Amino acid sequence: MLMAIAATANAQPRTNADGTVTFEYKNDSAKKVLVDVQFAGRKEMTRGADGTWSVTLGPVAPDMYPYCFIVDGVSVMDPANPLYFPNEGFKNSLLEIPGGGSLPHDIRNVPHGRLEYIHYYSKTIGATNNAIVYLPPNYMQDMQKRYPVFYLISGTTDTEEVYYKVGRVNYILDNLLADKQAKEMIVVLPYGNPLKLVPAKATEAGGTPPTRFGGDPFSKDLVNDLMPYIEQNYRTKNDRDSRAIGGFSRGGNQALYNGLSHLDKFSYLCSYSSFTSTDIPNVYDQAEETNKKIHLFWLGVGTDDFLYGSARDYMEFLDSKGICAVKEFTNDKFGHTWMNAKYFLSKTLPLLFNKKAAQAAMAEAKPAPAATGEEKPFTPGVMARLFPRPIISPEYDEDGIIFRFKAPDAKKVELECEVLPNNIAMQRDSDGVWQTVLRDYLFDTFKYCFVVDGTRVCDPSNMYLSPDQGFKYSIADNPRSRFNFASQGDIAHGRTGYDVERQEAWYMSPMPKQGWTIPKFVQLVPGKDDTMESWFKVGGADAIADRLLSEGKTKPCIITTSNMDFMKQSNMPQMPGFSPKVLRADDYPTWTHRRRALIKLLIEIGKEPDPEMPFFGE
Repeated sequence: MLMAIAATANAQPRTNADGTVTFEYKNDSAKKVLVDVQFAGRKEMTRGADGTWSVTLGPVAPDMYPYCFIVDGVSVMDPANPLYFPNEGFKNSLLEIPGGGSLPHDIRNVPHGRLEYIHYYSKTIGATNNAIVYLPPNYMQDMQKRYPVFYLISGTTDTEEVYYKVGRVNYILDNLLADKQAKEMIVVLPYGNPLKLVPAKATEAGGTPPTRFGGDPFSKDLVNDLMPYIEQNYRTKNDRDSRAIGGFSRGGNQALYNGLSHLDKFSYLCSYSSFTSTDIPNVYDQAEETNKKIHLFWLGVGTDDFLYGSARDYMEFLDSKGICAVKEFTNDKFGHTWMNAKYFLSKTLPLLFNKKAAQAAMAEAKPAPAATGEEKPFTPGVMARLFPRPIISPEYDEDGIIFRFKAPDAKKVELECEVLPNNIAMQRDSDGVWQTVLRDYLFDTFKYCFVVDGTRVCDPSNMYLSPDQGFKYSIADNPRSRFNFASQGDIAHGRTGYDVERQEAWYMSPMPKQGWTIPKFVQLVPGKDDTMESWFKVGGADAIADRLLSEGKTKPCIITTSNMDFMKQSNMPQMPGFSPKVLRADDYPTWTHRRRALIKLLIEIGKEPDPEMPFFGE
């Protein structure tokens, strides 16, 4: 039941009959508001009599476009739009203009696969890591069938959710499978920056992200931790002909480096808007052997991408070494964008695990285009400009939680927390960074934001957003807390998924390795401003259940936000163990109280006797 199968209507900017888009933003106190949208850049908005700012732009072609509002110089997500771009740093909303079925990622009425959020202990980083797994629509029908695996990595500052929520790999593959244009496969979406999950102080924070790989934490985790977990927990084919690796931007670099470094494990390699090192032993200088091992070597980049020069140079280098690679270029997708990432994905998925199609594509591969001399080099300076030294917020130490927010032109910045009766004034330093320390609630989990000259703003340095119906708060969750995934050590974890059509979340705890038991059912009712994700991403229901189960304080359980009407309409309620315990979010004032109530409930479940095993058919 853990699946994502269709999108519901969203309160997005209005798409007009002539192809233009009208953006609206309500803010009575703002003095100047702009919209910053990928297809038009920054455009000023006009304030109406009721305090609503608006502008109409375009026309624009159907696709997905990140955007935000610039309110008196500060970037703000659209509080009326539930779609957002998951990212470690910037916080953008997403404008989706469907193509009526013409776009590869359009959500069509076809069978849809499952998406499972997994957690696994990584010996490489000494903490729990994250990934998302896509399972094809028929995965649960034939329990003997095994599938090839595509490891697909997002870009710099992206989370593991981006290739799902922005790259739409699940819907692209659903559509291709329905049209019989791709092979069934499992797709694994790793988190490309696992060290960020480990607590660090501001003085330890690095500047620009790494651009070379090999022996780094991600690469070691991929081969030594994530791949073994996937192969132990899913029905996978585990030979090199059944593994592919690819990625966008930094993820493309990671994919190429790890793929070329492990040609004993991967035979399909894809890079979208990227390149990699030209110094990989036993690869480039052994072209004949390398070509024999690679079924598909696919490289795509936009000619208007800031990485085009480096990507073209890498293609030319491969040509000079006699290594065959498919090369594809675009010039109409706004450069280094997820529009390109989705397009490239739609071109390569039909070639994966299809030797005949891959060989045909490789046979038609053309040499790299000649350099024009106008290509801009990708230098450390460009990297530093694109990815400046991060501000650490929140930062946890023994004395409290430090919150920081950069707003050089702001007159007043406050910290708003759901656990506090009043806002806390923040102090500005000479660099324009506002700061305050919260000395209580160090190990509690709560929602917070900054109030900048009267406008609420989520913390741009915190990648954890509360998936609320309206304004999306940031989440404070100490990584050293007992119920934070990062601190849990080498324990078994359950899996969580979100059914987008029914707007339900489902968690299945790890089951005993031997024997069989009837799991306990827990129904978590979201609050009035919550979504189906809230009880897990803020309430930590999965992390709490995993921890208590590992300590023997609760029993195997299924936790869901569903009202389980389908059970009431079947024979399930007549069976022992299927009467759910119910917890309602609106019965508690804060997430701290809700989490404590859930802990208490799960511990009570752990003290209950196991129901007698039913005899089916009686």
